[in-house]
Amino acid sequence: MKVVFFDVDGTLLSEIDRSLSPSTAESIRELIRKGVQVVLVTGRPYNLCEEFRSLGIDTIISANGALIKSGDEVIHKSVLSAQMVREFSEFAELHGHSISYFTESFEMNGLSTADERLREALQDTLGLLDSPLKISTLDQDIYCMCLYADENETEKFQVKFPALRFVRFHPYVTNVLEASEVSKSIAAGKVLNHLKISKEEAMAFGDGENDVDLLVHAGIGIAMGNGGKRIKQSADYVTLRASEDGVTHALKKFKVI
Repeated sequence: MKVVFFDVDGTLLSEIDRSLSPSTAESIRELIRKGVQVVLVTGRPYNLCEEFRSLGIDTIISANGALIKSGDEVIHKSVLSAQMVREFSEFAELHGHSISYFTESFEMNGLSTADERLREALQDTLGLLDSPLKISTLDQDIYCMCLYADENETEKFQVKFPALRFVRFHPYVTNVLEASEVSKSIAAGKVLNHLKISKEEAMAFGDGENDVDLLVHAGIGIAMGNGGKRIKQSADYVTLRASEDGVTHALKKFKVI
């Protein structure tokens, strides 16, 4: 294997407490020492990936593929249209719903900050205990938005904005996407082209529904033991849970480290 793609939450980080185990951290360092390219592939905004850069991971696919950076170089970005962002934000404000904006950082619209469902969703999905800052201006590159609403509450947005894609990844959070070409597998393909590596020489790890296409795209797809039924069916191998050092277990099984 010449490159390994890793999802973050529930893959590199424990599904129980979002901690990075010493074994997983050392496996990442060992891959890098062996000259294997290590790529982060996450739904997180870019600024919430900083802890992984300290491990030596330089190439990061964030916002589910909408922003790809290698060091300070932008390999690819898919920016939401300013008019759509403004109209969607106004509609959300009218109905009292929180929105998060994935820029180079992570900001929100400042609504419903006392909502218990919002607090739980931010902790469940990103490990955040406090609400992010209110966005200062919508006149900047925004790669992704998240709407904080349950399925019934989301329906009015789907009716109002039929051209948008709503991809739910938590009972109270859905990604709002404009471009059909934004996905983890498409982003991984762009990284492979950039690195001049074939997908047959790639391995990918993931645990969620939004990782299925990534695992199918890679030469070897590894599902975490804590993943759902669909991703396990799509994988070439199901490893141990993230909390049981499943990453290290699979890398050793396939003799990558």
